Amino acid sequence: MNIHLSKRTRFWINAVGIGVWCSGAGWLAVHYLLRSPNAFGSNPAEPVWLKVHGAFGFLSIWTFGVLWGMHIVKAWHRHWHRRSGGTLFSAVAALIVSGYLLYYVADEQARRALSFFHWIVGLALPLAYLLHRLAKKIHQQKPQLRRHP
Repeated sequence: MNIHLSKRTRFWINAVGIGVWCSGAGWLAVHYLLRSPNAFGSNPAEPVWLKVHGAFGFLSIWTFGVLWGMHIVKAWHRHWHRRSGGTLFSAVAALIVSGYLLYYVADEQARRALSFFHWIVGLALPLAYLLHRLAKKIHQQKPQLRRHP
């Protein structure tokens, strides 16, 4: 029961992750930092960034499903890196749910709160991913306690 991912799979995960993160960060930059409003009061590039982010969001959901079957369930049963993996899993699940709700919730106050939550978790996600990737190396560097009979 192999839980290690091939280089090709890791490349795909990283490409999708970078795409979804950069498109979300791009929208944030255009929305909050590069304000050049059109007649509707928003930057004309915002819809493009959101469409790209939505496309990568769908790819990330599919990738998450693949990871579920290939990696997450198998590693969970082995009790490997549960904290870092559980944190990463929870963050991705929260982004999927909040992204869905952002698409459908009409109440403006709720959308603002959801949006803030979504972009804070999204911006922090690379840190959770990095910690999970480094968990094996960190675990190997810890001194092993020896038990005496």
